[in-house]
Amino acid sequence: MRTWLSVLCLLLAGWLAPWSVARADTPTYTLTFKADGTFEPTRLEVPAGRVKIVLVNKSAEAVEFESLPLRKEKVLGPGVTSFLVLSLSRPGEYPFFNDFHPEAKGTLVVLPK
Repeated sequence: MRTWLSVLCLLLAGWLAPWSVARADTPTYTLTFKADGTFEPTRLEVPAGRVKIVLVNKSAEAVEFESLPLRKEKVLGPGVTSFLVLSLSRPGEYPFFNDFHPEAKGTLVVLPK
């Protein structure tokens, strides 16, 4: 029984290893919500493909990243850090805003590969 369990663990590790390496290669960018509800940076340039955007709320109140064209939204409590993983195939500009401070707007710029 132990032999089968060892073989199963080795097979599973061999199968998952390439997947975890591929995830580690995902470009990561940070978008910070400031105390006044605005973003930093307001213009975030990323390459086309799969990207990870780390959202950091440095304010004392809840914030919400929202992008209608990307169909993404994420609420973060005060001081919370989270992330979004996006697969962006089309270059272009995609607006986003803080739904709790709609005047705070930004743009995600997807660059061609």
